[in-house]
Amino acid sequence: MFALDIILKKRNGFKLTREEIEYMVKGFTIGEIPDYQAAAFLMAIYFQKMDENETLWLTEAMLYSGDVIDLSDIPGIKADKHSTGGVGDKTTMIVAPVVASCGIPVAKMSGRGLGHTGGTIDKLESIPGFRTELKKEEFFSIVKEIGLAVAGQTGNLAPADKKLYALRDVTGTVDNISLIASSIMSKKLASGADAIVLDVKIGSGAFMKTTEDAKLLAKAMVNIGKGAGRKIVALLTEMDRPLGLNIGNALEVIEAVDVLKGGGPSDLKDVCNELASNMLMLCGVGSLEKCRELANNAIISGAAYKKFLEMVIKQGGDPSTIEDISKLPTAAVKVEWKAEQAGYISKMQAEKLGIASLLLGAGRKTKTDIIDPSAGIVLNKKTGDRIEKGETIAVMHTSKANCVPDAIRVLNDSIYINEKPPEERPVIIGRVE
Repeated sequence: MFALDIILKKRNGFKLTREEIEYMVKGFTIGEIPDYQAAAFLMAIYFQKMDENETLWLTEAMLYSGDVIDLSDIPGIKADKHSTGGVGDKTTMIVAPVVASCGIPVAKMSGRGLGHTGGTIDKLESIPGFRTELKKEEFFSIVKEIGLAVAGQTGNLAPADKKLYALRDVTGTVDNISLIASSIMSKKLASGADAIVLDVKIGSGAFMKTTEDAKLLAKAMVNIGKGAGRKIVALLTEMDRPLGLNIGNALEVIEAVDVLKGGGPSDLKDVCNELASNMLMLCGVGSLEKCRELANNAIISGAAYKKFLEMVIKQGGDPSTIEDISKLPTAAVKVEWKAEQAGYISKMQAEKLGIASLLLGAGRKTKTDIIDPSAGIVLNKKTGDRIEKGETIAVMHTSKANCVPDAIRVLNDSIYINEKPPEERPVIIGRVE
């Protein structure tokens, strides 16, 4: 078997075998196939695409290139969720405790953010003392004891994906449905969960900008999950506007705690309830309607908040900062962003709001950048709201006052104000199973 033959086969539009795909992935991962041939292989896939079976085989080749976490020592069906990313997406901090408080173990591997704001790990690390770097034994022990742990991904989880993604990033082959789906699912399957709920974001603040593309990606990932023997469903959720009101790491912890205590904005609560409900349903707890009720009761009863507090304590975090959120990191500088005209907010470009929060210190431009846990944006108004000239749209939080003018310029460019209110758009757009 030769790499050139496989490249030519795919370039000419023919279906590859499992063995051919494994040969290319393994060869590139261990250094036997050079970058230029791997790049040609990716470009052939980009233009000729892959069918459902090829996509599954590519996923599995990357999945088994490194460690595969075995959660069988933990009793019961293990649930997990994955979001394709967005602005203000703090759902893991709410959904995981809700599901765990209903008796379903959640052993979650999460990543750090690159771009807009931090990832789940960055957000949790804004809690003083909270440890995300857990040894396997400790991770398992916490899940067994309280039913919930969130830890950083190990360095050897799907290493083939890491290497291939770096090559895709510099060869213009990122935005191919099969390559995106296999990249996401190789890491998710390697994390070992039995049941997976995918949150596929759609809109300006998401990777998938259109509903059509999001549906294609959701379907591809669901097919991979089913092919790998997992229980899986995907939700399509709106990301033209930020999720919730708070953008930034400690700010998002504050909002997550608010929701767990029964408060919080309705869009965030609706998405979290639906994600948690689907996770519970996949784990055999009951009908979707029954699971919605259980998820809601976990919030009302305080069980979900108590479970989050347990996780904070077990992972070394200071529980007093959750019980009294004023103890979480606080920005030295707070500046109001005011409306330049009156009217209805017809559109908010979530991506630009995310960029503004990055400029304030809440995200990373490069992997080595240090995040300011206190930085970010708190919205007073969102899409559909009436606003008067001079009224505060949001408050910027930062430790770097010199960044504020640039952030304001981006923010002013992110918002559209009209005389009439916009058509209301649901936050949950669809479901793929």
